[in-house]
Amino acid sequence: MSMRGNKRAKARALLMQMLFQMEFQNDFGESARDCFIERFFEDRAQLSYVYRAHALVRDNRDALDARIELGSENWKVSRMDKVDLSILRIAAAEIFHMEDIPDSVAANEAVELAKVYGGDESARFVNGILGKLIRGKEKERMLL
Repeated sequence: MSMRGNKRAKARALLMQMLFQMEFQNDFGESARDCFIERFFEDRAQLSYVYRAHALVRDNRDALDARIELGSENWKVSRMDKVDLSILRIAAAEIFHMEDIPDSVAANEAVELAKVYGGDESARFVNGILGKLIRGKEKERMLL
């Protein structure tokens, strides 16, 4: 993995932890973000990515969750493991709103996060949903 990729992977892991905490506190606001960043982010090189990804998740959470639910078939977002949900929200934000991040990179990084932070089935669960989201996005493009 490149040095830049390594730094982005660390930023994604911290972002996932921040979103996980925000989910439990039901506070996705900027002050909660800034408090988390001040406390846990030592390397400031990826802050522009973190600010951007956080804003996308915060501002599009309902739409991202609706897409995640569609991709999960039998799972409501409210019943999903909060670690898995945080990972899925980051990846969905990257897939649907960050053109500079290839879909395959977003999915692969999410699966890696799920392997480290999720449960035994998390990586498969995350991979399956993201695969459906990416295929759905490709179909939408073909229709345009």
